[in-house]
Amino acid sequence: MAVKKTTILAWDDDPASVARVKPARRPPATLSRLKLPVVISGKAPKAGVYAVGSDEFRHWTAADALARAVRFWAPLAPKRTKWQTGAKLPVQLNAGSDLNAYYARGGFDYDPGLSFFHYVVAGQDVYSGESPDIATHELGHAMLDAIKPDLWDAASVEAASFHESFGDISAVLSGLQIPALREAVLRDTDSRIHRSSRVSRLAEQMGWAVRQLDPGAAEADCLRNAVNNFFYRDPDRLPPTSPAAQLSSEPHSFSRVFTGAFVEMLAGMFIVRGDLKAAARDAGQILVDAIVAAPIVPNYFRQIATYCIRADEKRFARKYRSVIQGGFVRRGILPLGFPKRVIGGGVRLRVIRGRSYGLTEPLMVLAPEQHAAESFLDDLIQRGRVDMRAARGNENAMVVQPFIRKTHIMVREGGKLVLRRRMFDCGFE
Repeated sequence: MAVKKTTILAWDDDPASVARVKPARRPPATLSRLKLPVVISGKAPKAGVYAVGSDEFRHWTAADALARAVRFWAPLAPKRTKWQTGAKLPVQLNAGSDLNAYYARGGFDYDPGLSFFHYVVAGQDVYSGESPDIATHELGHAMLDAIKPDLWDAASVEAASFHESFGDISAVLSGLQIPALREAVLRDTDSRIHRSSRVSRLAEQMGWAVRQLDPGAAEADCLRNAVNNFFYRDPDRLPPTSPAAQLSSEPHSFSRVFTGAFVEMLAGMFIVRGDLKAAARDAGQILVDAIVAAPIVPNYFRQIATYCIRADEKRFARKYRSVIQGGFVRRGILPLGFPKRVIGGGVRLRVIRGRSYGLTEPLMVLAPEQHAAESFLDDLIQRGRVDMRAARGNENAMVVQPFIRKTHIMVREGGKLVLRRRMFDCGFE
């Protein structure tokens, strides 16, 4: 007599995917046995088939998505890669009422790990942790922090934007590990995966919820689309915020330039490779190799793109060179022709004085160069993203926006005022 195997129900895609399908049956994920272990807070429900909308269903669909992302990235990362939160990555699936999800190292009033929330919008209770897109995006933040921890406090628009781009790339590549989704993408795009698809349209449900509160804050059919037409512009010349249809220097917005280029690179690699799953793995490996090797510089998008070409040379003997270069050149991230020189770099503390922040003392900011630090801080202050309570200054000149979530904080270290990151916040402000 055959032994009946335990299965769970899990979403392949976001719960509000345009192509509405039923949850899929899959074996339950054992998060503690992953190469990089994950632990969801609270007692795990017994593995089994539960009704959509139940807490038990949400637990197993989140566990399924998180395990899929770890199984994709962990083999590509350097052998000694470890979470910045400890031996295991903590996850809270219902951390409270908010239209939000975030990754934090811990400290500065935030719990370590991934935190997901729920929020009632137009009578619908939206759980961010139920979406595989959001779960694998946040897991991407944790994974990139494990691979390249120096990016955490780097005060640079492009470094912060790359973190958000990596999260979206994590969602795309994790989704492509599911055979049914690969088949749907190939069918719906006629094998031209640089076209919009179920995989490229990220966080449809969250996008819907955000549009109910601010119609211009999310794209028309999702939160962000990894397939887009944004072209690189100097972030110094962009506004700090903008409607979703336009580009700004806000990291989620600006990240779309790199994400769009990466998807075009992946589409070209698929043509070369002839196998979408294999192309996704190769693209992920090239990106990880580039992240490990590339110094942090103000023009970080170009730096990563350049090192992607070099990673292909070392690992694949230039098999993908033309399509990698083509994707980044078409978006203006790389110039025409391969750059003759790779820019050096690295982050160190920069002293900021005399800016219009209301401060009466210097501020230390970790950044690849002085202008990048000042530009990044200008944007943060304008968006109300800095907790300035520890600073000495003119209260009448300080920018205080109490309804905005603070991603950064000014703290005192060795008697000096220093800017530190609290979290990568992916919620509605």
